[in-house]
Amino acid sequence: MYKYQIFKGQNDQYYFRLKAGNGETILSSEGYTTKQSCEAGIASVRVHSPFDENYVRLTSSNSQYYFNLRAKNWEVIGKSETYTTSYARDNGIDAVKREGPFAPVEDLTLSNSYY
Repeated sequence: MYKYQIFKGQNDQYYFRLKAGNGETILSSEGYTTKQSCEAGIASVRVHSPFDENYVRLTSSNSQYYFNLRAKNWEVIGKSETYTTSYARDNGIDAVKREGPFAPVEDLTLSNSYY
């Protein structure tokens, strides 16, 4: 089952990640100063993730593949992990398109632990 996880980093900022059923992280956010802003980031992913034009397919300097999901204003909402092939990256995009709008949220901040 895919799910978003909200967690707090050691820098006291809030983050979210979209995890696949196998536990792998598909999409990660930037840091947010408030949990409400982090939740708004997830809401933005839900709105923007179904549309292919919101994805930027990229290749890193060490020939790894990844993607960014952008809002309509071109701001990056989330970044993917790296993949060894463009095919695997595109499968990651397809998963975010399919699961991003509906995945439930797990709030890990309720345990007061850092992740």
